[in-house]
Amino acid sequence: MPSRPAVSATFSLVVALVFMSALPAHAVGGLTDVQLIDRDSGETLSVYRHQGEHWVAGRPGARYAVSVRNATPGRVLSVVSVDGVNVVSGETANWRQTGYVLSAWQQHAINGWRKSDTEVAAFHFTASSESYAERTGRPAHVGVIGVAVFREKPVPPPPPAMAPSPMLREQGAAQESRSSAPASAADAAARPRLGTGHGERETSLVGHTTFERRSQRPDELIRIRYDSRENLVAMGVIPTQAMPSRPNPFPGSVSPGYTPDPN
Repeated sequence: MPSRPAVSATFSLVVALVFMSALPAHAVGGLTDVQLIDRDSGETLSVYRHQGEHWVAGRPGARYAVSVRNATPGRVLSVVSVDGVNVVSGETANWRQTGYVLSAWQQHAINGWRKSDTEVAAFHFTASSESYAERTGRPAHVGVIGVAVFREKPVPPPPPAMAPSPMLREQGAAQESRSSAPASAADAAARPRLGTGHGERETSLVGHTTFERRSQRPDELIRIRYDSRENLVAMGVIPTQAMPSRPNPFPGSVSPGYTPDPN
């Protein structure tokens, strides 16, 4: 009948959408795409959504990076925290602190705690007791990564060309100096939780720029929690049901041939 193919097609689309919604994602965010990269395996870690939270499974001992990609046509400031600690300054994280400025569509992999304009101490998954946050007396927020994203305040058009008096020129210079703010370019109780360690020094070059935020509050606030795969399975974040194997219509085929005679 004419209507049956349309009904069948609609049903197939709904099934596909439901199936896709159950799959883990790899990035979180709207203004930015935030991913976690296992630097030792090169794998982009899957993001699981569970009870309104985003989770990733870290591999104990592995170095990792927080990859942030600007998904807008303008500059953004990303203030990044790991375990409740600002990754640039090492302060207890506050979104009014310094961070990394990204140009339009730019991506940057943050590989560690910034030590200078040329070095970082590598992020690596470790037992919570060995995490940088806990070793510096701040264990309360181990296991969470945050990215606060700020759009840049639009630059007003330049005034008509005039030759200002010396007094106006001095006032203008003082106002510009005050308004510009510098920013770096940059329960499974049986098992211990994961945290982020303060690893070996690595070369990582950044510069400095100025960035005036459009708002004092973030335009986007991203939160990703992490723990070991075993703990996430125990917590129900990662489902334990194995996917049923798909039957193979040609299980004995290795190379083309012809039908053999029976014995």
